[in-house]
Amino acid sequence: MIRHILAIDDSASMRQILAATLTTAGYEVTLAADGIEGLENALAMSFDLVLTDQHMPGKTGLDLITELRGNPAYQATPILVLTTESGEPFKEAARAAGATGWIEKPLDPDMLTELVAALAESDNA
Repeated sequence: MIRHILAIDDSASMRQILAATLTTAGYEVTLAADGIEGLENALAMSFDLVLTDQHMPGKTGLDLITELRGNPAYQATPILVLTTESGEPFKEAARAAGATGWIEKPLDPDMLTELVAALAESDNA
């Protein structure tokens, strides 16, 4: 069951949108401003879902996903990439890193909550 979500984005406005959208939908949300802070949070406590931006200073989203997938606690955790990239090479790289999927920006809050609910349902199946 998805209850606690880690949302990582270097944009303060995007973090606010993610927090407001997911909190309103009933999820507990922890925010991180970059991949390094996100990794520290992920290793300090467990999350049911990780949302990460791709282009961030310090550590990209795909670098973060690769590191998380190397940790037994995150091998089965859904991880979604938030990105402006839509090309097939990026999607292949995201899959290779272990991303569950991706959400293209600009973010549609309704689509995000529907996707999280669908992931929660498939987790319960």
